[in-house]
Amino acid sequence: MINKNNTDKIKRREFLQSGASVAASVMLSGLGVTDLFAAVHTPHNTYSVPTIPTITLNNGIRMPILGYGTMTIEGSKGERCIADAISIGYRLFDTATIYGTEGVVGKEIAQSGIQREDFFVTTKLWVDDSGYDKTKKAFERSLSKLRMEYVDLYLIHRPRGDVKGSWKAMEELHKEGRIKAIGVSNFSAHQFDELISNSTVKPAVNQIETHAFFQQHKAQDALRHDSVQMEAWSPFAGGRNGLFTNKTIAAIGAKHKKTNAQISLRWLIQRGIVAIPRTSQKAHMIDNINIFDFELDESDMKTLAALDLNVTQFPEWE
Repeated sequence: MINKNNTDKIKRREFLQSGASVAASVMLSGLGVTDLFAAVHTPHNTYSVPTIPTITLNNGIRMPILGYGTMTIEGSKGERCIADAISIGYRLFDTATIYGTEGVVGKEIAQSGIQREDFFVTTKLWVDDSGYDKTKKAFERSLSKLRMEYVDLYLIHRPRGDVKGSWKAMEELHKEGRIKAIGVSNFSAHQFDELISNSTVKPAVNQIETHAFFQQHKAQDALRHDSVQMEAWSPFAGGRNGLFTNKTIAAIGAKHKKTNAQISLRWLIQRGIVAIPRTSQKAHMIDNINIFDFELDESDMKTLAALDLNVTQFPEWE
């Protein structure tokens, strides 16, 4: 999803965590995740790279449940941000043709010294490239920019144009092993059902707007019924509607000694939803990944559920 607002200018944090905290061998309820160790965040800025838990997609591919979004993270700024994210422990990177960030993602992963198979890279097909032939060509361009032989997840960015033709091309690329998993983004239930009815490969993911003010419970239920993973873009609502200063979220944060951003991410994780927050600030990257050493209780989850406005916070993209 494209949002030109610079959410980094919004004050997200009232404090940064101090003191070292480590959570070992945590199993998140209902996710079937790997053993998990939280980040160590100390006053001396020492840092222990965490292991982010994974979920298993409907084709058996494992995907980190927390990643790093790269929209508007371009050029030298992008190189710094992605290098920071890798050093902090992020392995899922979400990019797209329209973001203009495939090149910096590929460059920094190639220069990281970490094996390619340890990363999970998502990119997306833009609407101008819809259709069978255009999709094949667009994928080749993306792969070239990424400097990779395959991508882990390739999504139709929006349900526009010749979706059937694009999906056929993606199914072929998936069969060839050049895409590990294929999926969609911003598809409504009706659009998703229509795609499935004309497909031989079921989408593995639907990436949609999901956050405290637009919680998408019905969409999640429908996707679960079809064994499709839900992924949240803009998990902080782009800072809209005062998410970073919301008093209800802050009260839960005070209880757990966490920020509004951390509570928002933990809430998604406990719902089994993949989240891809974006920030250009290294301290915020660390904060965002440091969410696996606590758990929201049933009361917390009910309180957060009451924040749902059930309406998009990005009407310009309807």
